[in-house]
Amino acid sequence: MSEALESYLSGAWRRGEGVDTELVDPVHGNVLATASARGLDLKAALNHARKRGGPALRALSFAERAKLIGAVADVLIADRPKYEAIAIANSGNTKIDAAIDIDGGIGTLKYYARLGGSLGGATFLLDEKPVRLAKAENFQAIHLLAPRHGVAVHINAFNFPSWGLWEKAAVSLLAGVPVLCKPASSTAMLTHAMVRDVIAANILPEGALGLVCGGAGDLLDHVRGEDVIAFTGSSDTASRIRKHPNILAQGVLVNVEADSVNAALLAPDGAPGQPAFDAFIKEVSREMTVKAGQKCTAIRRVFVPTERADAVAEALVARLTKTTLGDPRNEATRMGPVITRGQQAAAFDGILKIAREAQVLTGGATAPAIDGIDPDKSAFVAPTLMCAPDANGSAVHDTEVFGPSATIIPYKDEAQAFALVARGGGSLVASVFGDDRAFFARAVAELGPSHGRLLMVEPSVADAHTGHGIVMPQCHHGGPGRAGNGEELGGLYGLRLYHQRLAVQGSSDLMTELQAKAFALH
Repeated sequence: MSEALESYLSGAWRRGEGVDTELVDPVHGNVLATASARGLDLKAALNHARKRGGPALRALSFAERAKLIGAVADVLIADRPKYEAIAIANSGNTKIDAAIDIDGGIGTLKYYARLGGSLGGATFLLDEKPVRLAKAENFQAIHLLAPRHGVAVHINAFNFPSWGLWEKAAVSLLAGVPVLCKPASSTAMLTHAMVRDVIAANILPEGALGLVCGGAGDLLDHVRGEDVIAFTGSSDTASRIRKHPNILAQGVLVNVEADSVNAALLAPDGAPGQPAFDAFIKEVSREMTVKAGQKCTAIRRVFVPTERADAVAEALVARLTKTTLGDPRNEATRMGPVITRGQQAAAFDGILKIAREAQVLTGGATAPAIDGIDPDKSAFVAPTLMCAPDANGSAVHDTEVFGPSATIIPYKDEAQAFALVARGGGSLVASVFGDDRAFFARAVAELGPSHGRLLMVEPSVADAHTGHGIVMPQCHHGGPGRAGNGEELGGLYGLRLYHQRLAVQGSSDLMTELQAKAFALH
């Protein structure tokens, strides 16, 4: 019998009515759990977090909150094998895929625990030094960041049920703002198990962490101006959230990470046999196959000099065709399925759209034949590489295939390369591979405005960099335009989302007292 996932609201575990969603093993098609939040009082849950969780967190210093975050990480470390098994069963993750999600979440908690410890007894953040406002020297102003008195409503995507939860929660809890997490229902088993263990450990103040398993229901009807919504998912859903009547009326802050057709660019000097070329091929193939390409940061567009297109295609096809697809419980498997058959259908649809303007070099929009796997129950997509030689095509720049698919796009010169990359309309990340520092500098200037992060790989860091698709808590995560215009993480910068920036005017003595309670960001 499958498990019915409960929600943790207003200090208690509560079961919704009926079944909203069945959580399915994407390899064998069997139902693992069900989820529903129907009939649950989400308005009361938000009020409970505001009245109980928020004041309890704000009563603590940054360093005291940091200790709580570190303790949460310790609880998760102790139960890691259980979480890996859930990730394999519910998300179709290989052990490497599961590690990216689980260890990424734990690592982010540990990072913010260390960072928060360095803030000591402060309860505010000081954004700028005092400035004099009048002839009288004792009348001054400072800019402070004060924790918001609302709830951080975190609406997360299906692909990272651990990392998505904890990368947001670590920052919000350190800021002193309670969390109400709404994971994607299709993979909520891992989020549910982790939250249940943390609640059982009795680490956090009551009301500091809540969980909604199932549909969002009327949740958005009850958010208020002091709350923050952090959403990760499709741009269509993000648009509906932003246009929700209550969110517009209340002026609720909404942070979005949405669609992104990220790019990898091989510099003009990248030639076969060179370290930069080899690193480029390795990274593109890895980004296509890790988590079956289901990462918001995965490489979707592969830009190469026209004269290198055949060599790149040959090298990538050789690597991709050696990728072993199958049940992730099998040690020989290197790539599992996508999350659901619905996601499989969406990936096939995207591949077909791009294939109208491109040649399919390997893979395609049909389920691959895998020994022992029923194609009518499973959700596999073969690693699919295409080539779009016509630079005037649009589908490759407009379509995000959320699966193991990427398209080679040849460019004739540097100016065209930069212009084509920018046609993504705003992306989370682009990576550039080469050995020409001057080219890197020009790439930063030209690509920077349309990206949230740039990874510049020259031979000296080819074996040392953390990866195109790996989001590090020290670095900014988000992107302009179609990527959502969101801003998360980035070390201390991430705390800004959960604070109100305000100018405080008064006597120099008062400014001195306030500064004593604040940690200076500059």
